[in-house]
Amino acid sequence: MKPILIAIAIAGVPTGAQAQSGPTTLSMTCAQARGAVTSQGAVVLRTGPTTYDRYVRDSSFCALQETAWPAWVRTADIAQCPLRNCRSSDVVNGR
Repeated sequence: MKPILIAIAIAGVPTGAQAQSGPTTLSMTCAQARGAVTSQGAVVLRTGPTTYDRYVRDSSFCALQETAWPAWVRTADIAQCPLRNCRSSDVVNGR
């Protein structure tokens, strides 16, 4: 019975493909990336094979003590697409 338990445990471990699912800015235009953020308010976008970040429409989608701050990502059509992500208000104010 132990081999069955090991097989069940292994089946529950996400593979690299599962861990990297979701939209990627590298396969969308800047307008598509900005549109996703605008329509959803907040969205996690992959920015590369193993990198991602959460982008927001405005500060209302940030946690307390955070504010929306400019961020730029590479998209399929331009190198620096302007989006916003949340940053600590202390970092934004230089503290």
